[in-house]
Amino acid sequence: MLLTSIDPFVQEFERQFDQAVRQLRSQSGGSGMPMDGIRRADDVVLRFDLPGIDPGSIEVTVDRGVLSVSARREEEFAEDERVFVRERPMGTFTRRVYLSEHLDAEAIEAAYNNGVLAVRIPVLEKAKPRKVSIQQTGDTAKSIKA
Repeated sequence: MLLTSIDPFVQEFERQFDQAVRQLRSQSGGSGMPMDGIRRADDVVLRFDLPGIDPGSIEVTVDRGVLSVSARREEEFAEDERVFVRERPMGTFTRRVYLSEHLDAEAIEAAYNNGVLAVRIPVLEKAKPRKVSIQQTGDTAKSIKA
């Protein structure tokens, strides 16, 4: 790869533009924090990609049925270092997910491992699938009243 000198004014303009775009994406739930959601029998698991994030900067909150995940990636460059390529987003990322009333917001668990934040949300007992027993009677119209 050939390294060339870049005009500092253009470089600063591009840096600020990229930062503004990343901020807009993270506020709108864009690509700043990709997520997978998995529904299982007893819970829902949300997995957020957060590579290179300090676990201490991750915050998971629930307020009135909205799960919010925020994390911060700090600059990793020393004063005597000069960046010539910048593709990794820096700053604060936020993602909001609206929770169904069938999920138990009081029992949420979260774990961060290998750059992935997994948030487990149990399904309330009343929302779990259940088998309905069938009564055996001679006249169905009499036994079930509408």
